[in-house]
Amino acid sequence: MRLQVHPVLAVCALLGLGAAWLLPLLRVAPNRLMSGEPVYLASVLPGWGWSLVLPVFVLLIQPSSTGGTFNKQPPNAISSQLRVAALPLLMALGLASLFWLAATHAQQVAQTQSSLTRTSLGAGFWCLVALAWLMSLDAVQRLSASSTARSGVLALVAAPTLLLLALGVGKDLSLLKEYVNREEVFWLALLRHLQIVATAIVPSILLGLPLAWACTRRAGLCQWLFPLLNIVQTVPSIALFGLLMAPLAWLALQFPGLAKAGVSGVGLAPAVLALVLYSLLPIVRSGLAGLEQVPVAAKTAALAMGMSERQIFWQVQLPLALPVLLPGLRAAVVQTIGLTAVTALVGAGGLGSLMFDGLFSAANDLVLLGVLPIVLLAMLADALFKAMIAWVQPIGFSEADASATPLAQVSGRIR
Repeated sequence: MRLQVHPVLAVCALLGLGAAWLLPLLRVAPNRLMSGEPVYLASVLPGWGWSLVLPVFVLLIQPSSTGGTFNKQPPNAISSQLRVAALPLLMALGLASLFWLAATHAQQVAQTQSSLTRTSLGAGFWCLVALAWLMSLDAVQRLSASSTARSGVLALVAAPTLLLLALGVGKDLSLLKEYVNREEVFWLALLRHLQIVATAIVPSILLGLPLAWACTRRAGLCQWLFPLLNIVQTVPSIALFGLLMAPLAWLALQFPGLAKAGVSGVGLAPAVLALVLYSLLPIVRSGLAGLEQVPVAAKTAALAMGMSERQIFWQVQLPLALPVLLPGLRAAVVQTIGLTAVTALVGAGGLGSLMFDGLFSAANDLVLLGVLPIVLLAMLADALFKAMIAWVQPIGFSEADASATPLAQVSGRIR
């Protein structure tokens, strides 16, 4: 028997040790606008605390009697699976402990120093969170479980930390103070962000699916549609918002009815229109690939039953195309959630307004207050679509196949 070390986990563990030793866990500043003095993990961790990292390295070691890689099943396969399953649990406890240490130090600072003093989470904290998440993700992917089960395990990794937040732990951290000071504004911005995303995605689907269907009926349509959509993707988002402001302002001036409906050079109209244009390419591309893989026999049988073209599309083609369509829709939704942050520059609001307020005032924690919910929304949307894809996939059709099929089937058309 010999010992093997999984390379990905080993690299992450070594990087984590480097981040814990060299990067500041916290920064204590006299006010919210200054960067502050660094506080390292070694200064807030008890002397025996470093022994807590030993279980991580124990889990990295894999006993094996073969010369294969870590991913090959050793004779003690049950023990190997338990080791893999224990790693996300250990990461969950580690993240909660790290957050508790940061919150405890922030509380001590708040009790001993000025009320204006801010304790911010440092680069070391965020690096350790990212590395712990990567290690958990790697471990979960090696478990023999469905996509939904893997998403559930990853959610449990964050559960202890979220529980501490719900119990009020960390209220003295600068990030939480920014939230308390802007609680009402934050929730209004979050609702506005979701409104913009929904207002953009619904028209994108209603426009993209008919375009995909039209491409299946007229091959010549693809020759100019996909190059046009590709050009839209290359335009920077801020530039596209700016290009749309003048035409929309002119339309609102010429047609008062549009102005009454909310169309103007700033606000929701240019934001939604730009997001719709960005979302069309993944939706049309995956929709076309999904419709083209529908068996001809299914369409012929539906036509023989007397179904109209519209009924065939909605009741036969679209359901059969869902395993290929959903990955494209997933990409469009995640992309839209991120790009919606930029719409604050044209007065649309959303979480981007908090982010840009923090940038303009050099308040890093206010920037994080706008950025972190966007990241969480994107992760939730991605997990939701993964579950939907797993639910609609036929037996023997993997998620990787669903993601690759649109590119394989329409690559010639896009060129």
